[in-house]
Amino acid sequence: MPTVYKSPPGHRAVRRWCSDALAQADFPLTTTTVDTSAGRVALTTAGTGKPRVILVPGTGFNAAVALPWLRALSDRWATTVVDLPGQPGLSDPRRPRRNRPAWYGRALDEILTAMDADDVVLVGNSLGAAVALAAGSPRIAARALISPAGFIRLSVDPELALASAVWLVRPTTEHTRRMLRLFVAPGEDPPSAEVDWMTLMASCCRTTLAPPPLPAELLARRAEQPCVVAVGEHDRFLPPRRLVPAVRRTMHADVRVIAGAGHLTTPAHLDEVVALVAEVVDPPDRD
Repeated sequence: MPTVYKSPPGHRAVRRWCSDALAQADFPLTTTTVDTSAGRVALTTAGTGKPRVILVPGTGFNAAVALPWLRALSDRWATTVVDLPGQPGLSDPRRPRRNRPAWYGRALDEILTAMDADDVVLVGNSLGAAVALAAGSPRIAARALISPAGFIRLSVDPELALASAVWLVRPTTEHTRRMLRLFVAPGEDPPSAEVDWMTLMASCCRTTLAPPPLPAELLARRAEQPCVVAVGEHDRFLPPRRLVPAVRRTMHADVRVIAGAGHLTTPAHLDEVVALVAEVVDPPDRD
């Protein structure tokens, strides 16, 4: 299978960046690995208590980049971030050329088995939401999906396409920042950690195409479990005007639109993510 990295030095640079970021975290973490048919998978955990929350990050992201998410969620629940195999991070770099959604879903099912985790709440962001939907383990109790892939094809307007092409060809800090400004609300600057990370990622890694919509019958089955869905008001990849009707049609669920947010969920909006997760962890009508 092909690897996500362009070269062995690039692989080492990414692992060093991630290891350093985790080592410098200002809250307690534990790290471990589990073996799956997709290779070795790195897990980063913080917090205590039940239920267990499993965060599955988006394309190109991992625990080191998702530390603000981990801090916010682990203040309430024991939370584990999965470095997806075939994505930049600390897990196995190989990934198949075809049928990736099903492959990722099986890998996540195996991860939950290896963790011996039951009644878990999956929190999926972007690609991670599609993976959370593809996974069908009986250990899953509920899902919270933020800016979720898997329902519609992602939109890429000409401005975003041009900025992305420039970033890939010449991954400088300024080109990365210019592109990521299209990932957040108008007038906002992207977090500096994401700028640094995505500059390195473009230099060291091959691109990953966005996942296609998942089969309607699979989404219908997932609708049988508790699930909440949210998207940023200014998400250019998943515009609410397109995502909202697709989620209603396939899962008969409403979509929360996060005011002032784009596709990239910044620390300013993580309180809203925590509140969304709380709705499926401890729904108000639970007796």
